Amino acid sequence: MIDFVDLAASPDLQLQAARLLTDTFTTLGTDAWPNLESARDEVNECIATPNLCIGARDGGALLGWVGLRPMYERTWELHPLVVDPAHQGRGTGRALVREIERRAREAGLIGIVLGTDDEAYRTSLSQIDLDPQTLFEEIRAIGNLKNHPYEFYAKCGYRIVGVIPDANGPRKPDIWMWKRL
Repeated sequence: MIDFVDLAASPDLQLQAARLLTDTFTTLGTDAWPNLESARDEVNECIATPNLCIGARDGGALLGWVGLRPMYERTWELHPLVVDPAHQGRGTGRALVREIERRAREAGLIGIVLGTDDEAYRTSLSQIDLDPQTLFEEIRAIGNLKNHPYEFYAKCGYRIVGVIPDANGPRKPDIWMWKRL
């Protein structure tokens, strides 16, 4: 049975969250949080006021966690979302998204935005040089080549609202998604 916890309440959970962030993203082949120190910095940023940061636990083990931080007055950014690879595909990520959305509504927010990078050439958008003239056609025709998470977010009700070409280097776009609460 999953229960939700506030990561700010426990240094042990914060350490588990940092380890989960480093281990999961390193496995994906990204250097977003290459070591425990950088991951601890991210966790500390996520638990700072006024941000929302919750974990999903089963017993004492942290299965995943999500952060939500101000971007605009009434639309905040979901960042990051991480689920232990051993628990992916079992509803943990979806449960975290639903819970953070519930808390966002309680806080008076009306939307959530997120960026989902394609640093490992996992979508069709990374296979071409994105051109401003054809960008929206390419977005409409997006293909998921290697289990990119944009599809997970779409199943949770988020829609692509834009792309930043070459955000992470040549042909490594950042895909921006948004949901009205």
